[in-house]
Amino acid sequence: MSSARRALGLAHTFPKGHAPVRAIFHVAQSVAIACLVLTSSAQILPVAAQTAAQAATAQTEPLTIVTKSGPKRFEVEVMRDDAGRSRGLMFRRHMAPEHGMLFDFERIEPVTMWMKNTYLPLDMVFIRPDGTVSRIAADTEPLSTAIIPSGSPVVAVLELNAGTAAKLGIQAGDRVEHPMFKGR
Repeated sequence: MSSARRALGLAHTFPKGHAPVRAIFHVAQSVAIACLVLTSSAQILPVAAQTAAQAATAQTEPLTIVTKSGPKRFEVEVMRDDAGRSRGLMFRRHMAPEHGMLFDFERIEPVTMWMKNTYLPLDMVFIRPDGTVSRIAADTEPLSTAIIPSGSPVVAVLELNAGTAAKLGIQAGDRVEHPMFKGR
């Protein structure tokens, strides 16, 4: 009898001479285990599939960060409502190198972020209403519930793949160009 069957409480013995019954019983057990595995993973698959589909069809807008070494261009998804801001990049497993997600908080105030259910390590760029970078939280930890504060009042946060800010020389004081920052 396998230790896996014993551990799962599926151990059962049959009297000698009942090999066909034993075989049918073991097949039924295997089918039951397979059904449990498929049922539990089926609950996860729709979320992952839906998130992948949303990422593939998401509308993007151009955004430029003007650094000391020149402009850096990105295509960003913009989250303008509570539902979008709450979901963010949760459950996504990939983001293209020149892409990001811009969170519009619609008012000027200190904000906090976290990485719950976010599998991608990110750089978080906190942005003031005039478009200047307030601070950067670099290489945030995936799946963490640790609070990541803006440190000062901001109106937006730009999430980029981890390491992007350092690689491109993006720093506090750089200017973000996007329609969100015109007229604020």
